[in-house]
Amino acid sequence: MDQVKTSADVLFILLGAIMVLAMHAGFAFLELGTVRKKNQVNALVKILVDFSMSTLAYFFIGYGIAYGTSFLVGADQLIAKSGYELVKFFFLLTFAAAIPAIVSGGIAERARFNPQLAATFFIVGFAYPFFEGIAWNDKLGIQPWIEAAFGAKFHDFAGSVVVHAFGGWIGLVAVILLGARRGRYNKDGGISAHPPSSIPFLALGAWILTVGWFGFNVMSAQTIDKVSGLVAVNSLMAMVGGTIAALVAGRNDPGFVHNGPLAGLVAVCAGSDVMHPAGALATGAVAGALFVYLFTLTQNRWKIDDVLGVWPLHGLCGAWGGIAAGIFGAHALGGLGGVSLAAQVIGTGLGIVIAVSAAALIYGTLRAAVGLRLDPEEEYNGADLTLHRITATAERETLW
Repeated sequence: MDQVKTSADVLFILLGAIMVLAMHAGFAFLELGTVRKKNQVNALVKILVDFSMSTLAYFFIGYGIAYGTSFLVGADQLIAKSGYELVKFFFLLTFAAAIPAIVSGGIAERARFNPQLAATFFIVGFAYPFFEGIAWNDKLGIQPWIEAAFGAKFHDFAGSVVVHAFGGWIGLVAVILLGARRGRYNKDGGISAHPPSSIPFLALGAWILTVGWFGFNVMSAQTIDKVSGLVAVNSLMAMVGGTIAALVAGRNDPGFVHNGPLAGLVAVCAGSDVMHPAGALATGAVAGALFVYLFTLTQNRWKIDDVLGVWPLHGLCGAWGGIAAGIFGAHALGGLGGVSLAAQVIGTGLGIVIAVSAAALIYGTLRAAVGLRLDPEEEYNGADLTLHRITATAERETLW
């Protein structure tokens, strides 16, 4: 019977890993549809190669930092419990690889390919698993201290803070260190429009992410006996709340409408297992409006050229989700309890501090050592001149 249960758990978490892996196609198409046409090839290649680099970094380094498990053992040990530890790694890898996929959208259209690939290795191999281990594996004794001080640990069921806020705040630092795209902001203070190249591709990316998110959240239970329909319905309600709020706040703008459900889903990850569905709806609605307002503010007033709005979408909505778990997860607002608002604020703040510090170290070092930005010719022709030449060659061959 135990073997049957273990095999069922392996299949359960494997299906979750596949669903979240599919979300990376969503990241790719969301970026593909948002950037200008000359940078579309780069967007597709970057997401796929970043995932591959993330796999190497997390397999050999990151997973061990977070959970103390090494895969540098014989295969006979790896197949224990039907290989459950391996598929758990696969599932959590897809979370880790979401960090560079998030960052990619913010720095699009002017970042050099190879330095970003190096940044991916250090983020997924060291920075992310350091905080992941603190939040999800009680590393360094910080979670037990929070529990002793405030009556509950920092609660982040599926990664509002551990994944999304962490990636969004890293993205903000990278965007600031890179600077705006050439011609984006004029010397007279005006803003040059860089409209999305394809709303249908943008919408496709949003839909792929939305569907995959139910694996992201529901399968975070990690074993089938802990699965909860509450997580699924809370994810649904937050998605709907984010969509409606973005529709209203964004005045029917299709870009905002398709990012609205993502904002809601980012925010509900942390408390999806403890909130009442009405609380999840409110959490998603606040996130949808927050994204529209902060995206507009960062682009137009603060002149921060965050192409896909990864800081408002992931960084701020993820932080809101971490705090919202402490609000709507409480018994007083229909939640299951077992959460502390103070613990949520401290855990969220800690994640932001670690993310910003790690990003400043990684991207600051890379900028000083090899540079982060494309040269003017490369940026003018496309986000990566080599890929641009490949595309141009293919077009010439088609003409001939």
